Amino acid sequence: MNAITAFDLSPRQITLVQHTVAKDCNADEFNLFMEAARSYGLDPFRKQILPLVFGKNAKDQSKRRMSIVVSRDGLRVIAQRCKNYRPASEKAEWETDPDLVGPLNPKGLISCTVYLWQQDSRGEWFKVKGEAEWDEFAPVTDEWGENEQGQRKPTGRKTIDASGNWVKMPKVMLEKCAEAQALRAGWPDAFGGVYVEEELDRAKVIDATATEIVAQEAEEQRMRRIGAADAITITWGNGWALENVPLGEFADRCLDFITNTPKPDVALWAQANRVGLQQFWAKQPGDSLAIKQAIEAKAKEPDPKPEPAKETQAA
Repeated sequence: MNAITAFDLSPRQITLVQHTVAKDCNADEFNLFMEAARSYGLDPFRKQILPLVFGKNAKDQSKRRMSIVVSRDGLRVIAQRCKNYRPASEKAEWETDPDLVGPLNPKGLISCTVYLWQQDSRGEWFKVKGEAEWDEFAPVTDEWGENEQGQRKPTGRKTIDASGNWVKMPKVMLEKCAEAQALRAGWPDAFGGVYVEEELDRAKVIDATATEIVAQEAEEQRMRRIGAADAITITWGNGWALENVPLGEFADRCLDFITNTPKPDVALWAQANRVGLQQFWAKQPGDSLAIKQAIEAKAKEPDPKPEPAKETQAA
């Protein structure tokens, strides 16, 4: 049976899609979504293809973006049309750590690897690898709460979005992401720019777009390659050479530097390292507050008195 497309639907069916599957879309977004469904030959009623609208409640509507996602079933429908595809013939491989088991990671998952099959021009089949890491896709974000002044601030703790299936079925969710990675790696023409909803669950809780998630993933991979994934790049003013400081050492070293450095040099240091300090705030807001308070306290210290000029004796 052929998939339903925008051209197959009656006006009544199109209206039904708009009021149900695509209820968050405006007119232009809805038209784009229906064209995508037609282009991919996927059925919106079966939820093979879905629109995700980000920033729909933002005051600044210029931040509004739509990402079109394809379900796992939809991916497999597209894959079956590729004459050189065969699904996985063995179970996914898992890397786990019992020490990671907790509210933010119910199964202690590190990564999932799946292998699909692709046929080359000689008719031989070879494996295509797809890998997904828990830290990259699980919808774990900073927890926010109100302070005594009623302002929303990061609490310094993390939380996981429990509204979906990441808590109930974490292995299923991560395996879907790994399968999507394999399909994009092996069949880029068919799956380039196509994402499953599970890959964007983190985006939904932080209200980012698919493009932003890809950019963030590329940056994280770059940081891992240079050994800075769990570090902050900073300079201490010694010739302004850069150093990658591990997260666990960053706050103590900053506080020690601020305490033992003259006021003018601390101000220059804070300005030179504003990007690194912002990155640390995003990762460790509690410790970042202590650094911020130390910088502010240093700025309130009295300026050092100039040394009196030495008198020169006449020859």
